[in-house]
Amino acid sequence: MATQKKTAEVDYSMQEKILALYELQKIDSRIDEINKVKGELPLEVQDLEDELAGLKTRVENINAEVEELNALTKQRKREVDQAKIQIANYKEQQNNVRNNREFDAINKEIEYQELEIELAEKRLKEYAAGVKGKKALLEEADAAMKEREADLVAKRAELEGIEAETQPRVEECTAQAERAKERIDERLLAAYDRIRRNVRNGLAVVTVKRDACGGCFNRIPPQRQAD
Repeated sequence: MATQKKTAEVDYSMQEKILALYELQKIDSRIDEINKVKGELPLEVQDLEDELAGLKTRVENINAEVEELNALTKQRKREVDQAKIQIANYKEQQNNVRNNREFDAINKEIEYQELEIELAEKRLKEYAAGVKGKKALLEEADAAMKEREADLVAKRAELEGIEAETQPRVEECTAQAERAKERIDERLLAAYDRIRRNVRNGLAVVTVKRDACGGCFNRIPPQRQAD
């Protein structure tokens, strides 16, 4: 809003706008140089934060799998207990059978329940092995998290120290940049910002030296310079 109001009140000439753009470029370049001191620290901090988030998600998933295995273990144990009760009841019924056919039928039921117990116990062993494996994975993930957290604390402290040292200069340059923007209309500012985002060196406005662009160093024909 401040930029719109200022440019509406004062009709700056194209020369003044271009000079303001060049001044803004020099200020932004100074800010870029100051930020270079940080090096790869911001990216390293972000990478560590992302890795920690991934590890936390992994731990949550493993814990959920352990809970599921524990729930299945309880279910199978209940099934074993119920099967044993059924077997006891069937054996008691065998004492009161009237013929061999009834005895054989009850005996088959007992055999079926014994097979159910055998299958459930097999599953219980599998669940126990699964829980043991998951706990080993949890220990690895927890160790990795502690290591990454220590790295993150160190990197953050280093980055915060640099930011605290450079912040006054960045704020001063930012204030200068805002004053320069007051003499530039929105269309030029938008083009300037777009070019800066699309080039590696951040140079959107440069001088012409020896018939070459001061940013990309490509030769500029005399007619283009005159235009």
